[in-house]
Amino acid sequence: MSFTRTATLARAALLGLAGLGLAAAPALAQPKKPAAPAPAAPAPTAPGTPAANTPAAQTGPQIVAVKSEPSQADWTKVCGKDQGSGTDICYTTRDFVSDQGQPVLAVAVYEMKNPAQKQEVRVVRYLLPLGLLLQPGIRFNVDGQAATAGRFAVCFPNGCFAEAGGVDAGVIAAMKKGTTLNVSVQNQTQREVTFAVPLAGFGKAFDGPAIDPKVLEEQQKKLQAELEKRSEDMRKKLEQQQGAAPAAGAAPAPAAK
Repeated sequence: MSFTRTATLARAALLGLAGLGLAAAPALAQPKKPAAPAPAAPAPTAPGTPAANTPAAQTGPQIVAVKSEPSQADWTKVCGKDQGSGTDICYTTRDFVSDQGQPVLAVAVYEMKNPAQKQEVRVVRYLLPLGLLLQPGIRFNVDGQAATAGRFAVCFPNGCFAEAGGVDAGVIAAMKKGTTLNVSVQNQTQREVTFAVPLAGFGKAFDGPAIDPKVLEEQQKKLQAELEKRSEDMRKKLEQQQGAAPAAGAAPAPAAK
């Protein structure tokens, strides 16, 4: 399964983790190192320029601006109940891509309430690409305010989940009013990479009604069909290019005498 599929199905994956309930959170805190992936290359700098020859160009923070997955019009809120603990679980989520349209990350903000135990817990979870250092964990802030620390929870062949549990209500309030969520990690060269995530529409979705699960399921089916069509179109295009290459490189037939 490609990372494209992983990112666009992030909501379903994150919902599956929510079903584990509050008691499962500590169990997810042990990071599992994935198979050695290729590290993401830093943005190239033209050789010969002053910036290319300074240490900051090699080790300074790299800002990665992301935008919403085109097929996801807005933040989506999903609610359910964990039957084992009786906990009401809602999460507000959105998938993001690069300027080139490549999947980059997904964000999910959980609010879990258990009236019987008088317990309320907020968790922020991310689905991030491979090629990142796990041990330093993550940091995130809203518009440059105080940062909240998190750690990687579990990795799969195509991406890693990171989370911050017990998030203060003030952080969620800042996300509702803020402009940009800055998510900072380190790549395999120990260079800091910060994903700049737009927060427009988050507050409205977080405080609004949850989406009908049947509507969400239909959205996922439609999205999956679109992805499969894109994949098939790309496959046919590659086959045509490969078929045309030998013909273009073939030696011309000798002229008839």
